[in-house]
Amino acid sequence: MTRESSHNHSDNGDGTRAGNAGEHSLTKGARLLEGIDGPEDLKALSDADLIQLAEEVREHIIDTVGEIGGHFGANLGTCELAVALHSLLDSPRDKILWDVGHQAYPHKVLTGRRERLSTIRQYGGLTPFCSIEESPHDIMGAGHASTSIGYAVGIKEGMRHGAGVQGKVVAVIGDGAMTGGVAFEAISQAGGLGTPIVVVLNDNGMSIAPNVGALSRYFNRVRLNPKLWHAREGVEGNLTRLPGGIGAAFERIGPQLKESIKAFWAPGLWWEELDWAYMGVIDGHDVRALREALREALAAERPVVVHVATVKGKGFAPAEEGGLEGMEEWHAAKPKSIKDGIPTRSVPTSPLTASGAATASKAPAVGDPVAPVAKAPAGVGGGLQYTQVFGEALVRECERDERVVGITAAMNSGTGLSILQKALPERYFDVGIAEQQAILFAAGLALQGAKPVAAIYSTFLQRAYDQIVHDVCLQKLNVVFAMDRAGLVGDDGPTHHGAFDIAYLRCLPNIVLMAPRDEAMLVHMLRTALLYDDGPIALRYPRGEGTGVPLPVQPRAIQIGTGEILIAPHPPGASAPVGRRVALIGYGSGVGKSLEAAQELAGDEIAVTVADARFAKPIDAGLMAQLAGEHDLLVTVEEGVLAGGFGSAVWETLNETGARGVGGTPILRVGLPDRYVTHGKPALLHEEVGFTGRRIAERVRAAITARESVSLPST
Repeated sequence: MTRESSHNHSDNGDGTRAGNAGEHSLTKGARLLEGIDGPEDLKALSDADLIQLAEEVREHIIDTVGEIGGHFGANLGTCELAVALHSLLDSPRDKILWDVGHQAYPHKVLTGRRERLSTIRQYGGLTPFCSIEESPHDIMGAGHASTSIGYAVGIKEGMRHGAGVQGKVVAVIGDGAMTGGVAFEAISQAGGLGTPIVVVLNDNGMSIAPNVGALSRYFNRVRLNPKLWHAREGVEGNLTRLPGGIGAAFERIGPQLKESIKAFWAPGLWWEELDWAYMGVIDGHDVRALREALREALAAERPVVVHVATVKGKGFAPAEEGGLEGMEEWHAAKPKSIKDGIPTRSVPTSPLTASGAATASKAPAVGDPVAPVAKAPAGVGGGLQYTQVFGEALVRECERDERVVGITAAMNSGTGLSILQKALPERYFDVGIAEQQAILFAAGLALQGAKPVAAIYSTFLQRAYDQIVHDVCLQKLNVVFAMDRAGLVGDDGPTHHGAFDIAYLRCLPNIVLMAPRDEAMLVHMLRTALLYDDGPIALRYPRGEGTGVPLPVQPRAIQIGTGEILIAPHPPGASAPVGRRVALIGYGSGVGKSLEAAQELAGDEIAVTVADARFAKPIDAGLMAQLAGEHDLLVTVEEGVLAGGFGSAVWETLNETGARGVGGTPILRVGLPDRYVTHGKPALLHEEVGFTGRRIAERVRAAITARESVSLPST
């Protein structure tokens, strides 16, 4: 229901408007939201007021996020839930934990951050997810899925052991996040301990029949009433004690009997088997029903799951009425994509066709055949998105080799595998939010002779580290790791930055690490990875658009462990000033920054060489030795943490081979700092951490000046 359609409902005469269950329009008169500065302000509101408040929160999110961009659909589905929770609980004494946090905008609005919602995901503004540094009402830092129940069990058990302030604990988790194994581990532990927490299972993937509510409320009362709960156990025991051999017969069929009785008393069998009480399904847009269910769950003093059904994109017609496609399309809103509650334009489709055909934007290098390249959508820039290029290239590799398959962990569009899903669905696998299983699945495929490509964001691949170490690298299996979102991703912030993969993978035996400098090299590297038959290989590439270079018609394999020189001092053989010969060695996106720095230094009396390392493991030791021998300063440039990163690999290689010479060629390492970088546009973040051509050039000048001042004779 759009805001405009709310005027079609009639007034009830009590300040609310009539309509379908769960759909409410605004009360006439003053708005309530402006008077909500914190959760305590909800306590005096009536049910009718809370219904109105939830709709006002929804309108505020539509207006604000439609203007600035951000997570959208899931937040529209949790407005009533956030209002119901905060009306009953005393936050932050009582703990509300939002899994992932992308559906917690209503929570932020209700906890004193209403006026700052327009800054969310902006540099210096509200964080895109929950953050313990931002508000005491954000109980846990979030951004990765499936963690809230584990946090909840730990917090509540801490309370039971006398730690901290006592209170209620509620975890809100989506049905998608329930595919993550860590959620099941926490559920098992809570059931075994009898931890009195409430889990709200926010299910926005199912609908509710009109008559479910009354029946489910009846079952809820039965299961949560301690007398009736124990009565069920009594029925099981008493039936086995019936005389005349009847009891013995019941005892012999005990397991079947127990399941039959439990099926009558509790429809949520899976949860009940793990010693949880199950309530559901509750209409997640009915504030009264939510409050009633939550009130009973909180009073039960045992593990309880409240299964609520919500609509992703509730109140915004294109998402709510667009089916699964509409929900996915409006998972996030682009800046200025909504005005007055109405989309300003349709969401653009991928510029690539199944064959990748379109028009070229730059002339190819001599002798390098290129595929026609699509132009980016108007206003986006001159290059294709790396994600699109990867997805199209993977389809072509699958067509070339029937052994190649693609694997994603619930990120088909984000990784570009949606292109493969559409073109060759039988070669596409989605394991859900289960990165560990994705890598184990890939390992199994590799053992059987397949060529699996696990396309997982750099930050999410961290969740499968044991499987990478123990199941893939140890056994030297031919698995390809395609790590999208390498480097600083922008608005999603520190939970999503791909800062650590170079360091956490480089230390592992048997693995090859490489990174493309542009989208054409990405195509070549994917071919290289799939032709490689000597163990795992990983390639990292950034979010966003490429450089606009033409794509190759025929990808070529790159010799493993080789880099190349892109720019040498001109003319060749020209003498360089003593102490002012500099080699900039880039890795991945660091190559582009190195080229920018070389341009900045073009007017200085400095001889600059730019090299593309291409591989961080094995590193091109010969090229590194050559550069060290011919230059007075080496500068390594990478979009990753310095500790254990590419720059460290260069230093280790030269040190171990003795190529640095007497006194050693100094190495200046440029990369990400030893801290978690905030959220904001990548250009702003790059400026903050010094990852720009201008800032690199400044550091080069400073290093040369410092070196020259030391070498000057004293007077």
